[in-house]
Amino acid sequence: MDFKNNEVLEETLNVDSLMEEYDKETASARKLKGVMATVVGLMAIAMSLFHLYTAAFGTLLSIRQRSLHIILAFALGFLLYPAFKKGDKTKVAILDYFLAALSVGVFGYLFVNFKTIALRGGSVERIDIILGMLAIILTLEITRRVVGPELPIVATLFLIYAKFGPYMPGILAHRGFSWERIISHMYLTTEGILGIPISVSATFVFMFILFGAFLDKTGVGKFFIDLAYSLTGHLKSGPAMTAVVASGFMGSISGSSVANTVTTGAFTIPLMKKIGYKPHFSGAVEAAASTGGQIMPPVMGAAAFIMAEFTGIPYIKIIAAAAIPAFLYYFAVASMVHLEASKLGLKGIPKNQLPKFSKLVLTQGYLFIPLIAIVAFLMSGVTPLLAAFRAILISVVIATLASIYKYYKTKEFSFTIKDFIAALEQGAKGSIGVACACACAGMIVGVVTLTGLGLRFAELIVTLSQGKLFLTLFFTMCASIILGMGLPTTAKYIVLATMAVPALIKLDVNLMSAHLFILYFGVIADITPPVALAAYAGAGIAGANAMKTGFQAVKLALAAFLVPYIFAYNSELILVKEVVDSTVTFVPFMQAIPVIISSVLGILCLACAIEQYMVTKNKIYETLLLFAAAITLLQPGIYTDAFGLVVLGSIYFLQKQRSKKATLAV
Repeated sequence: MDFKNNEVLEETLNVDSLMEEYDKETASARKLKGVMATVVGLMAIAMSLFHLYTAAFGTLLSIRQRSLHIILAFALGFLLYPAFKKGDKTKVAILDYFLAALSVGVFGYLFVNFKTIALRGGSVERIDIILGMLAIILTLEITRRVVGPELPIVATLFLIYAKFGPYMPGILAHRGFSWERIISHMYLTTEGILGIPISVSATFVFMFILFGAFLDKTGVGKFFIDLAYSLTGHLKSGPAMTAVVASGFMGSISGSSVANTVTTGAFTIPLMKKIGYKPHFSGAVEAAASTGGQIMPPVMGAAAFIMAEFTGIPYIKIIAAAAIPAFLYYFAVASMVHLEASKLGLKGIPKNQLPKFSKLVLTQGYLFIPLIAIVAFLMSGVTPLLAAFRAILISVVIATLASIYKYYKTKEFSFTIKDFIAALEQGAKGSIGVACACACAGMIVGVVTLTGLGLRFAELIVTLSQGKLFLTLFFTMCASIILGMGLPTTAKYIVLATMAVPALIKLDVNLMSAHLFILYFGVIADITPPVALAAYAGAGIAGANAMKTGFQAVKLALAAFLVPYIFAYNSELILVKEVVDSTVTFVPFMQAIPVIISSVLGILCLACAIEQYMVTKNKIYETLLLFAAAITLLQPGIYTDAFGLVVLGSIYFLQKQRSKKATLAV
């Protein structure tokens, strides 16, 4: 296929329609028309302008910033998301107008009366309890509509646990709390609905989502895909490797596995199928690659910002620690993809049909400037909030200048006022799901802090694992994947950070490694059946069986499963020496090289074992040796590294000889 005629794909595979089908938030949203569409659009624009203002001139007092953020998100949510998926999605139901207004009243009470509430010294009035009950109900309902039923169900179970603690078995038992105490804790304090999760959503997360919306409107997504094709399209793994690279690029600005899958998959999956990949494999490649975007700095699915608040570790240090594991994840998926292409004997796209890298960089390289700028701001010590604000300004200025230049050449603008307004609207609407999830997850965190459940859960894991680190990591991995299946990235990270991390810390895993471990496996849940949304989106584009695509995506990411275990045992992989009271001491990069080499060897061994192929098809003993080498490389060291290198080198040599003999025989 001639890449230059790729416009055909753009016409046949409408990205918006694919998002509506496979992204839960997009699929359930109303498609309003007329006056109501204008009203909702203006509300969304107002929400973005409010956050831009507070980012530039300073946030409001915490309760006011958080409550106003919730007011805007919930009101928009009830107007945009119907109670049930079936029904008329072109108009707002009367009940939803009422619920939107009720959200304004319930959380507006906190916005207006925050001083009075603070001066009461903890005393609670009847009106507080009534409004608190309504706040909990509204939070559960809007989260059910926007995110799905899983998170509200988990939150409800936690609230029940807070009430009926004395009736819980063994180590999970606690003294229990009255409904009045639970409701006031969830509503009036900054440890419930208005806790750390919504604090992060109301500041850093919103601004980075808005930044992503502006980048989208300036054409960065298409540029990343073209750039990836120019770099990798000629390889034997061709479009599949392009999917890996493009999804890595997109992951730097997008926090959604499904959005990544649909955006890049609309182009890469048809090309993969055309050169010989099976449909389910094509969809799985895109899903596995896109899922890694949530552990790819600088955005990391918004979880990095919440991690910074939970741990007290500066955001820039978190993304510095996450960089090598993110690279290794993509290296693992790329290795599997390349081996599959070699097995099938595929060929890449001829270079004359691909965009030229040098031309792309010269003509569109300016699109990298906002991304470079935001990293530079973060490294200089600027807060993430202000860094995102400045990067948005830079992206607008650059897009405007490029648009003016294009107008003088083609008489067409590439970035207009309409695009600017659309970015404001898109950013606010894109934040609704995160805001709802954070508000609901805040109640879970509130119950954990109220009852001490986190420490109890940690004790339970340590007891089950009999104090063995490997078993503790394994149980935590399982919990991360299971919880991650039904929850969005931010919510699953919040739940696991409060419950699973203490168990790892108890066994001397440092704070940074513990938090990255649960995030890594929570993210992988997006391709883990039975709830593998990214894989199902890939399957839809590829026209493949959804479950088969899901299992193939897990297989492609299996080699990446080694990475978190390696940095849990040896934090030099994430460049961390120790973490004391949220102060991170980094090791020099050169000192981490042996661990990185060990990780690369382990990934290659496991990839070749899973694919049962290196240069040619594996013998049974070769596969077993490769598996053994991969496992021993979990613990980096001279002997394990030497063993892995010898196994890899020997099998490569043996298979090379077999391949030559087979070629001569033909």
